[in-house]
This record gives sequence, structure tokens and C-alpha cells, in this order.
Amino acid sequence: MSMHTAPARAGTVSRALARDKLGVLAVLAFILASIAPMTVAAGVIPTAYALTGLTGIPIAFLVLAVVLALFCPGYVAMSRRIRNAGAFYAFAAAGLGKVTGVAAALMALVAYESFQVATYGALGPSLQAEAAAHLGVHWPWWAWALAVWAVVTVLGLARVEVAGRVLAVLTAAEIAIVLAETIAGLASPAGGQLDLGALSPSTLTASGAGTIGVLAVIAGLAFVGFEQSPVLGEEARNPRRTIPAATYTALAVIAVLYASAAWAMEAHAGRAHVAAAAAAQGPGLLYGLSSSSALAQAAQALFMTSLFAAALSYHNVTWRYMFALSREGVLPAALSRTGRASIPRGASLIQSGSALAVIVVFAAAGWPAMNGLFFGGGAMGGLGVMILLALTSVAVIRYFDFHRGGEGLWARMTAPALSALLLGAAIVLAIWHFGTLLGTGPGNPAAWLLPSAFGVAGAGGLCWGVFLRARRPEVYATIGLGAHAASHADGRTLS
Repeated sequence: MSMHTAPARAGTVSRALARDKLGVLAVLAFILASIAPMTVAAGVIPTAYALTGLTGIPIAFLVLAVVLALFCPGYVAMSRRIRNAGAFYAFAAAGLGKVTGVAAALMALVAYESFQVATYGALGPSLQAEAAAHLGVHWPWWAWALAVWAVVTVLGLARVEVAGRVLAVLTAAEIAIVLAETIAGLASPAGGQLDLGALSPSTLTASGAGTIGVLAVIAGLAFVGFEQSPVLGEEARNPRRTIPAATYTALAVIAVLYASAAWAMEAHAGRAHVAAAAAAQGPGLLYGLSSSSALAQAAQALFMTSLFAAALSYHNVTWRYMFALSREGVLPAALSRTGRASIPRGASLIQSGSALAVIVVFAAAGWPAMNGLFFGGGAMGGLGVMILLALTSVAVIRYFDFHRGGEGLWARMTAPALSALLLGAAIVLAIWHFGTLLGTGPGNPAAWLLPSAFGVAGAGGLCWGVFLRARRPEVYATIGLGAHAASHADGRTLS
């Protein structure tokens, strides 16, 4: 079955995104860029060591990779049946009902927007420090953040394959530098002997059961992005092959890269001293793994380009969710109007506007950029995506209970059930100990305000879905149908 659509005209409601634009490598580049290898290695991991004082981060990456490997079979199987730019939204709608799908969509918007805005919290201070040290320019962090925001806003309106090439080049360089620093760190451990204790499962519960939830969100924050390949399914070449290949490859690369990098930092600084070293050095904890000043300078530069790549990637993912919802009438139709580049300008600009607002608020309030906006926003987004992963696992089971053809028991039932159970337990522990994750303790309002945002978004989505079912049945009927919904809405036919 194929869908015949005319090219989108400027100012028209799009029927679908540009097709056959992205191969496996381009999709993988988008995924790895949104995961942001250097951002995680130089930003997330040191900040996590400093704020939590936990030493189980390396093994947490490996354990969560196993859990996510359980998530993948059902998720990939669903992606073969359902192709939609709002993957979590469409899968939840197909498996758990359209009302739940709307709730999942709003939670996804909150999560991905949190990631996108969080990148400016690290970009601003990093550029501020580099400009002061090398150029003698002393702008505040928010001025640099706004400059990068302007570039992301412009590139967010560019053709998708252009953005893919930019991301591919930057990401390949990041991975090479992180690997080089990791090898150097493991080759020069504290005390002259490599400590294998960081890879022991016992470190996951060293500080109590709540440690598991905290470490799960830290690792989840680093893995977020691997699930994005179905979001690009409408634009991929041969998506039945491209999407699974990109998803599994990304998961394997991330697990090895981050577990090794975190282990190298612990080994090089010493397990008993890594938290203090991270607090004192920040991203320098990674840069100092090698004695090569050239390698350290390259890592510093790529840390900033990595953050930029992540900002651009999350910008693109967020407007794709807005586009998916707008195309089906859940959000205003103006957000799905595209120009010649097949980019929904309204959705892209709305996303830019919300990021601008957050930067301005943080700057005006004098709140910390790195520990507040960067790690706080990232942790919030990581928790949100974990909730969506668990919800999607349940949706997979329910969907294949009614559509069994072509899928085995492992993909449609066993793997997603194990995934939902393990992710659900980690989510409960993470929410209960969110203050530890933020490094603030349970008494800080942020410890409950940030997680509650997903409850508010989910409740709002449920209410809006119920309203659509009761008052706008023609919109409700097309929820989760993607390009098919838009084609049906304006009289186009499928053949």
C-alpha cells in the first residue's frame, strides 16, 4: 500500500514529512547526536559523580543497556507496523487507546523539551569560559546561550538531510576523542593497578535500594536518544531495515562507550576520590585522562560542538512531535504547515520560543546554569523518557494481543513484560529519591516539582483526549494514524 501525496506548498498543512532522505548512517547520526557522546562523557558523568557521590555509574550503564535490549524487540516490531513522527504517542495510542496516546504525547513534549533546553545550561558556561581564557571576551553565560540558540533556530528550519550531515561529522569526532581519552585513563590508573570494583553489581546498592533508581536515571539520561529511530521512520530509506539496524547499533555503541568512559574516570582518579575530583574539575575529569594537551583541547572543543549537536537534534525531535499532533488535529493545524524544505515552520519556531523563555528566566533569576539548567533539566528529561519507555512496553503487549501475526512470543510479550517490570521499579525508586539525583536532598522543592511535571502533563493529556472523544470525534478518530490521518482528512486516497 502506498500513499500518493503532492509536494508540500508553503503555507499548506503537510500530509507527510520528506521521504527517503535518511539511510542507516544518517539515522544513526541523529540518534548518536541526540545522545551526545561528548556531552555525556564530559558533562553528565562528572556532574553525576559530583552531585550524587555514587560510584556505581559504570555498571549502571551496562545493566540499563540489558534492560533496554529487552525493550527493543517489541519497540522495533511496533515500528514495522506503525510509522509516525511521534513514535511514543502513536505506539501508546495503538496499544493503550487514543486518550492514553494524547497523554503520552504531552509527556514526550515535556521530556524532549527539557533535554533541548538543558543543553544551553552547559553551552553557555562552557563558551563563557573558553572566550574569557582565549579571546579575552567576558560575556555572561546567557549571552553565549542566546547566540547558540539563534543558530539552532535557523538550522532547525533547514532541510533535514543538511542537519544530518552536520550531526554525522561532529558525532564521529566526539566518539573518537572519548575513546582516546578512555583508553588513556584506563592505561594510567590511580595506584598503578586497574580497579575492577567499579564494574561490580554490588555498587548498585552500596548506598541503599534507592541507589538503583538514581543510577537508572543517570544511565537513562545518557541513553536517551537511542529510541528516536522510529521518530525518523517517515523520512528513512527502507525503514524496515534502517530503523532496527540503527536502534540496536546505537544501543551497543552507547553501552560500551559510556561504561568504559565512566570506569576510566573512576580508575584514574581512584574510586574513593572520584566524586571530589569531579566536583573540582567538572568536564576536566575527562580531559585529564590523557597527558596530551592536544587531545584535551580537542575534547574541550568537541564538548561544545557535542552540546550544539544535541541542541539541534532535540530541537528536531521536539518539532516532530508537535508536527505529529498538529497533523492529526490534537494541536493547532498551523503547527503542521510546511515550506519548501518540508519543515513545519510553526512547530520549529514554537519550540525555539519556549527554549528562549527558559534561558531568559534562568538568567533573570540568577539560577545556576550547569548544575541547575543542564543537569536538572537533563535528569527531568531522563525520568520522562523512562516513564514513556515503560508505558510503551505495556502498549506493545496490549497491541500484539490483538495483532499477533508475524511476531513471536518473545517480541510481543516476554521481552516487553520484563522491560516494563524493570523500568517501572526503577522509576518508582528514582522519583522517591529524586533529591539525591539532583544533589539537593528530599527537602528541596525541585525534588518533587520536576517529577510532578509529568503527572501534570499526563493528566492534561488524558483530559484533552476525553474532550476530543466527546466533542470532536472526527479528530479523535485520526489520533495516532500519522500521514494516513492527514491524507484522510483532506480527501486523499490510499492505493
